[in-house]
Amino acid sequence: MVQLPETPTQHSVPTSTDVARLAGVSRATVSYVLNDAGTVRISEPTRRRVRAAAEELGYVPHAAARSLRAGHSRTVLMPAPSFPAGPLYSRFIDDLQRALGRLDYTVVQHGTAGPYGERAARAWAELRPVAVLVPGPGLGPQGVRILKRSGVRAVVTFGPEVVEGAHALLMDHACVGHCAARHLYDRGRRAIGVVLPEDPALEVFSLPRLDGVRRALHGTDATVTELPLAHDEGAAARLAARWDLLGLDAVFAYNDEYAMLLSRALKDTGVGIPRHTAVIGADDLMLGRLLRPRLSTVHIELPAGRDLATLVDRAVRDPRAAPERRTVLGARVVPREST
Repeated sequence: MVQLPETPTQHSVPTSTDVARLAGVSRATVSYVLNDAGTVRISEPTRRRVRAAAEELGYVPHAAARSLRAGHSRTVLMPAPSFPAGPLYSRFIDDLQRALGRLDYTVVQHGTAGPYGERAARAWAELRPVAVLVPGPGLGPQGVRILKRSGVRAVVTFGPEVVEGAHALLMDHACVGHCAARHLYDRGRRAIGVVLPEDPALEVFSLPRLDGVRRALHGTDATVTELPLAHDEGAAARLAARWDLLGLDAVFAYNDEYAMLLSRALKDTGVGIPRHTAVIGADDLMLGRLLRPRLSTVHIELPAGRDLATLVDRAVRDPRAAPERRTVLGARVVPREST
């Protein structure tokens, strides 16, 4: 008879009872401390003792048990955006995740990017989150209904449109283009180009920015020329090579990355910035300040993560409340040497 090797003994999973025993407190105190319950007064030395015991034992609260006690999960689902996420958006999401974490929510990013419709809503609903934060357009009223029928307490969209049944953080990017255009016009520029990414996924931002430029210059003697541009050096070099034929004395680029890409190509062909052509971008990235000449930009003000986290928490606590609508995008020009 073949002797099978013995299976290694598995270490038992630590429980809140183990933490309580090691810290010399009750299980209820462990729960209050590790769940940051603000309604119960517990001394700071006791809190430190409980946290130290939990860390020593490697104890992690059981999410399912916590959800059972609360009557719902503490998971906030954030689908991947259907557009390329730049540094500004990434900072905003990081800030939001930290703020939700401080309110005892667990943020889960759903990695499937793409159009947001009923099929996507069903996939998100399968995870049974307590809230879903949807970036960009595409989630219709039926998608919201699917999510809410599955037990989602709060659906929050952030983009240019209101979706029936969802809380909305409205971001009108027209104000970005409007600020840039007025700045260039006030500097005496009259033949203004607008760099638009060729990536159709960015049209949700680029087209409103173009519309903002047109609105700012409507009724003036300025002209607006659209400049589609792929995000690569070859495309920028080809655009710069025909710059003299375009007769432009200023350009507003979709963002700082496109502005820096075109600026480099223009300088390589001998176009002086800002002597021949003024250049302004958007997003106020650090790299723009390192460029020479330093890049003028439109600083975009997004909502603080704590404000959105508070809205989510309020909606979770009162899911029958009327959806809130907020316009949250602000913009202001940061003038530097390139204009």
